[in-house]
Amino acid sequence: MVTMATLTFCGAAGTVTGSCSLIENGDLRFLVDCGLYQGNKSVRELNIQPFPFNPEAVDFLVLTHAHIDHSGLIPKLVKAGFKGPIYATQATADLLEFMLPDSASIQESNADRLNRKRRRRNLPEIKPVYDSDDAARALEKLHPIEYESWFEPATGVHVCYWNAGHILGSASVELRLDETPSGNPLRILFSGDLGPDEKVFHPEPDAPEGFDYIICESTYGGRDRDDYTIEERRATLRDELRRGLERGGNVVIPSFAVERSQELLHDIGVLLVRREIPQATVFLDSPLARKATEVFIRHATSLEDVDVPTEDLFRDPHFRLVQSVDESKAINKIKSGAIIISASGMCDAGRIKHHLINNIWREESTVLFVGYQAPGTLGHVLTSGSKDVRIHGKEFKVRAAIRRMGNYSAHADQGELADWITERSPVVGRLFLNHGEDDARKALSELLVERGLDSSKIVLPSFDEHYELVAGTAESKGRIAERIDDRALERDWHSDYAVFILRLADRLEETADPKKRTLIIARLSEALDQD
Repeated sequence: MVTMATLTFCGAAGTVTGSCSLIENGDLRFLVDCGLYQGNKSVRELNIQPFPFNPEAVDFLVLTHAHIDHSGLIPKLVKAGFKGPIYATQATADLLEFMLPDSASIQESNADRLNRKRRRRNLPEIKPVYDSDDAARALEKLHPIEYESWFEPATGVHVCYWNAGHILGSASVELRLDETPSGNPLRILFSGDLGPDEKVFHPEPDAPEGFDYIICESTYGGRDRDDYTIEERRATLRDELRRGLERGGNVVIPSFAVERSQELLHDIGVLLVRREIPQATVFLDSPLARKATEVFIRHATSLEDVDVPTEDLFRDPHFRLVQSVDESKAINKIKSGAIIISASGMCDAGRIKHHLINNIWREESTVLFVGYQAPGTLGHVLTSGSKDVRIHGKEFKVRAAIRRMGNYSAHADQGELADWITERSPVVGRLFLNHGEDDARKALSELLVERGLDSSKIVLPSFDEHYELVAGTAESKGRIAERIDDRALERDWHSDYAVFILRLADRLEETADPKKRTLIIARLSEALDQD
């Protein structure tokens, strides 16, 4: 049998970050997405490692959307020698104008912080994964493309963007490879990240049917949210905000800068206008979220289900869109009555950590989570019920109310993913489930089989796994690299160590007898001396 093309999953396989797929067709090589890795320390270290392919040999990149787990390593790609064009929807390109420089600034800050520690230990300094110049060069390569408009990035390769309903500018990618060794065209569909059916701003995801291969995300492949409407979601938010403010403290909401923050501002604005919540001051404390909000305002006429006049969108007089560090620090002086929305959504970077430091230990405060928390992140630690957390190297008691609501996810749930896949059928060759943890992928696979899909057609690719796409099937050729142990994708020794340290601190604090404390430490020391 003749190999039509090859497909390699260079990220987001068994995990939900670092989305990057390499397609090779003859002498042609191109990428769909090139995302940053987020999560535990072992996963984040993948950002430092070399790409498992030669960036100089990549002809072009097709980007599904602006989220950093799909776009965040593009400047590194450019730094490593990539010279081709980057295709994206117009709204995605507009968002990246702010997001890539912001990500570069974070990389530079992280390197500076680590280098201060390394200098104290007389260790050689490290360089950031990429810097602002790399981000600027990446932005120069952007080519905006309209939805449902075919373009040809290389001879014999045709691409079309379809609305994915996930965030502003998000798209599914339809590929048609005309020049294959067999002489027959090859049709491939990448879902990108898919949005839920009930979502403000964007229509439901759409794409044609009947493909040789489909690559579908499975972030929420193992769970179904309760059915809800936008009004029902808004009512839940109303109740959470009322409850939080009535406790007498602040309500802190970790939120992703793009889409989630704007959804929250829109819903809170509606609740304020209706006087369904106290007339509290609402702080959006994230320079990136502020800039992203300006992009949303620029595209306001294209947004759907907006329940305030377009000219008033994100402009409620109770809103404070914070920019400067001094403005952010001033919020810390407020002890009650404030709603503080701050990045990042998983509490692993940005100003949110400072707001947690000032509120997490206060019984009257509330921390409201409105999205997925990846294993290894501070958000995951908090939502897992930990009584103690470490932030910036210091331990804090968790006394604030930790609340969750799941209806702000920008991801389709299990049933919606299955519906989307079914509507794209038939799949002639294989359905690849990527961008999901293993449990989620397996659960979605089982549901699809129950609905009648042949189990032999469903593939759960491993990290860095390479496939030959042969007419009607796909043959795995193993991994092209061994960059990480699969077990570390969800939990690594760094995560275990952090949990252990907090448990040990709790145990020692709870043990009043000094002799028993000494005994605990002696036993641990004895264990360390054993092989």
